[in-house]
Amino acid sequence: MRRLFLTAAVLCASLSGLTACKTTCRELSEKLCECALNSVEKQACQQRAADEESRVEPTAEDEIACEAKLEVCDCRAIETEDGKKACGLAR
Repeated sequence: MRRLFLTAAVLCASLSGLTACKTTCRELSEKLCECALNSVEKQACQQRAADEESRVEPTAEDEIACEAKLEVCDCRAIETEDGKKACGLAR
């Protein structure tokens, strides 16, 4: 019985880690990190995104804005003014 309980607890812990939801703003940050030129920049970007997420919680309005940008943000166009606007890097 104890072994079954322990197995169930480990399974639940691992599944909860797999199903953790990311905010759309975090997803947008990670999408922007994918635009990095190399793996070192990408990893540093992802760490900054994680640090920022733990520091600031996005509002409902932020999430709506991030969701809209997530759909149109494209790394191939990020160097253009329109591309920067689409990804939320410019106004």
